[in-house]
Amino acid sequence: MSTTLPHDPNLWRPRFPILRESVYLVNHSLGAMPEGVYGVLRNFADQWAERGVRAWGEGWWTAPLDVGTVVGRIMNAPPGSVVMHQNVSIVQSIVGSSLDFSGRRNKVVYTDQNFPTNMYVWEGFKRDGARIVTVASESNGVVPLERLLAAIDEETLIVPISHVCFRNSYLQDAKAICARAREVGAMVLLDTYQSLGTVPVDVEELGVDFVCGGSVKWLCGGPGAGYLYVRPDRLASFRPRITGWAGHVDPFAFELGEQRYAEDSMRLLHGSPAVVALLAAVPGYEAVLEVGVETIRDWSLRLNRSLCEDLGDRGFSIFGPASLAQRGGTLTVELREDEDGPAYVKALEQRGILVDHRPGAGIRVSPHYYTLAEELTRFAATMSELRETKAWREHLEQAAAY
Repeated sequence: MSTTLPHDPNLWRPRFPILRESVYLVNHSLGAMPEGVYGVLRNFADQWAERGVRAWGEGWWTAPLDVGTVVGRIMNAPPGSVVMHQNVSIVQSIVGSSLDFSGRRNKVVYTDQNFPTNMYVWEGFKRDGARIVTVASESNGVVPLERLLAAIDEETLIVPISHVCFRNSYLQDAKAICARAREVGAMVLLDTYQSLGTVPVDVEELGVDFVCGGSVKWLCGGPGAGYLYVRPDRLASFRPRITGWAGHVDPFAFELGEQRYAEDSMRLLHGSPAVVALLAAVPGYEAVLEVGVETIRDWSLRLNRSLCEDLGDRGFSIFGPASLAQRGGTLTVELREDEDGPAYVKALEQRGILVDHRPGAGIRVSPHYYTLAEELTRFAATMSELRETKAWREHLEQAAAY
């Protein structure tokens, strides 16, 4: 007989101030701020005010590795294998700058459902000889696995791929993708921005080469805290051209000339770290670890299954894969051609419900471990009301900035 207690979101809700006044269903975009962040920011300010320059030697300088170790626990990464950066754009650029595109193996393979910033980064490496192969998705945004695997061949250098796609929450088969890449000698850079904190990720089990993401969404860590995992056996040969003094083996020697990389994961750094953003991310990570990602995933699937049924009964369709097992934590609700997504978002916001919209997809809604089932019922009922009354039209000139 199992002794596991059912998940109770009410145990966690008091930790998140915004839940007191909003139905917060936009966790795929910006997770709710944990109350513990107030204390972290006060401590940072006190340390700066009272310790001044000495703070660098009292935790600030090592924050990229120290905080990386905490988020690394969520993906089962060995201590010291994750280092923090500002965002995924710089992380992807750092990885790309470490590669040699001059040989026959110079293909970069990804899908048309990758987040655009990643495409912008890799398109830029065409100047260095990279060949970009973009695998097309179906009309629902799903990329057939066989089609993607077939594109990964002996000329593929790297596969920078989204674990969960941002438009339709399609959960790609990372295990199969990593296995295919190993088979042909290619590397995988797995973007877990839309998965870590709501879908289990185990870098050891996957054998993945690189993992990146940020803390803004399901990790509830706020902006400015991106992460990069490099598989330990790849670290010694990792020599990015995007680098800086923080990545030097002896940064305070202020040597002139060519970079001499640090022997540990500090070699992945460039300039001075954004300490306050990194420290502010930790309460979110610790909460995810406390709840447990398996528990979060189970709760997410339960809520989304119920919401799918409710929306379906009200005449709404869901964009993306039909199976919830092939989804991350987000549902994307399709709108009719004559309906306006941003206007819906503003109408919902006026009614105390926070969601967002993405072109070519629909209204994105994402419950998390602190979401109540009745909040999703309220969302579905409000969507139905807005469609029936066309009240969303009152907000046509008020597009949301998120």
